[in-house]
Amino acid sequence: MTATAPDRHPMSMTVNGNHIDLIVESRRTLADVLREDLGLTGTHLACEHGVCGACTVAVDGAAARACLMLALQADGCSVETVESLCLDGGQLGPLQQAMADSHSFQCAFCAPGFLMTAHCLLAEGRALTREEIREELSGNLCRCTGYQSIV
Repeated sequence: MTATAPDRHPMSMTVNGNHIDLIVESRRTLADVLREDLGLTGTHLACEHGVCGACTVAVDGAAARACLMLALQADGCSVETVESLCLDGGQLGPLQQAMADSHSFQCAFCAPGFLMTAHCLLAEGRALTREEIREELSGNLCRCTGYQSIV
């Protein structure tokens, strides 16, 4: 694949297990590409400054703010969005179901970011105390809850 203009560049990444080839403008964020080009609207945009965590995705297994990351920085990477947490047939995955069962969210706008941060944290396999979990999730903001049901 070749670039079609000086500010457009070819890239490839694996998104939720699917290999994707794209040509993207150098100024576009990963969040923009995921939402607008790939239709993965589960990645929410709120502050667009990396403060709230609503746009958190996993890039090569690590939690990353998609609103701060240029799409080209994900070239050659594996990206997981909240959509990847669903089971076949669109059923809620275990982490999503646990959050739903505990009524963790009210409006749930922040839920994708919390879910992806928790997903990355669980993938590390570390045993954590409730206080350590709170600390790890502190980069995700929720304006509706007191965080107790999330932890």
